[in-house]
Amino acid sequence: MATIFDCSDSSGLLTGMRLARVAIGRGELVVLPTDTVYGIAADAFSPAAVQRLLDAKGRTRQAPPPVLIPGIPTLDALAEEVPPEVRTLVNAFWPGGLTVILPARSSLSWDLGETGGTVALRMPSNALALELLSETGPLAVSSANLSGEPAAMTAFEAERMLGEGVSVYLDGGPAGADYESSPPGTGSTIVDATGLLRKDGELKIVRTGVIPAEAIWAALAGADGEVTG
Repeated sequence: MATIFDCSDSSGLLTGMRLARVAIGRGELVVLPTDTVYGIAADAFSPAAVQRLLDAKGRTRQAPPPVLIPGIPTLDALAEEVPPEVRTLVNAFWPGGLTVILPARSSLSWDLGETGGTVALRMPSNALALELLSETGPLAVSSANLSGEPAAMTAFEAERMLGEGVSVYLDGGPAGADYESSPPGTGSTIVDATGLLRKDGELKIVRTGVIPAEAIWAALAGADGEVTG
């Protein structure tokens, strides 16, 4: 039976994190807190583990998971090219609730699903998530819920939906406390920056989440004096 580890307790934290690392290394699934919602995580470089994640949620390869990373340097390691506008945004909003879609490095050996050669990257603002990421490397992470159900805001909500399909549940308390102005269960704001790499292309907001669209445009305007979108 999968165990929920109370990470507010030092013993639960040490044991939970150790077993989470082991589970990820074995290609198994882990539920962890993020700054927005709880996520279900798998080794991003294990196609079998990513498929296990999709199966657990009831999703197809047409809905590939984003990848959480431990820091901005990993952005350059996973993305083929990073436009200046993206650097402006990650400097403003990372760690935090911003997911950026960029072309993935062609040399990477991974299979996240039908991505069209792109990858959605985010550095979360959550100490537990960042600690695990620093030890495991990039993780494919999607909201910890069954497809069509509300995103889990606690480890217990995630366990009720995902059950034995997950090996380890890390309980970091209720998610979303950093974004109290957003409705519970609101995910990250997703921007598609691939257009910036084409002549006359633009950045597009794919999904407005915990970071308002106006904050995105304001950050870009502050960098170059003008904004479109």
